Amino acid sequence: MQKLHTVNADTLLYEPLEKPSFVVDGLIPTGLTLFCGAQKIGKSWLMLKLCLCVSQGIPLWDMPTREGDVLYLCLEDTFCRIQDRLFRLTDEASGRLHFAVASDKLSDGLIVQLEDYLKEYLDSRLIVIDTLQKVRTASKDNAYASDYGDISLIKLARHV
Repeated sequence: MQKLHTVNADTLLYEPLEKPSFVVDGLIPTGLTLFCGAQKIGKSWLMLKLCLCVSQGIPLWDMPTREGDVLYLCLEDTFCRIQDRLFRLTDEASGRLHFAVASDKLSDGLIVQLEDYLKEYLDSRLIVIDTLQKVRTASKDNAYASDYGDISLIKLARHV
């Protein structure tokens, strides 16, 4: 058994630590964030607006964003529907915002697809998967174990 690695409070108090960075200042930290809510309340619209803002480096509401490349996996949409939504939100879009309407499942290659994307777009700030259920594999495990396993796989992809 491995010994616990501990830090005492005095050391921790004075140890310079790197502060978390944010995709949207004060709202969405760098890392994995789940955005959940009831059906048909506008989650996909909000994610598209977020993607537009980050890809252009413009504020989301009054909160600054860090400009960078963005991948939006719109797995329940078509390019025609995405285009229609884009026209409703903006007359200007950035070449830094990338869309896909199909991907592999988590267990069948999505992680490699995401890693390849991150290797090609080194200045990536945001990846949105809409919806998580579309990339999951049916499982008879308990729900918590399935959630934990799937989320852990996605978290690993960002460490390329």
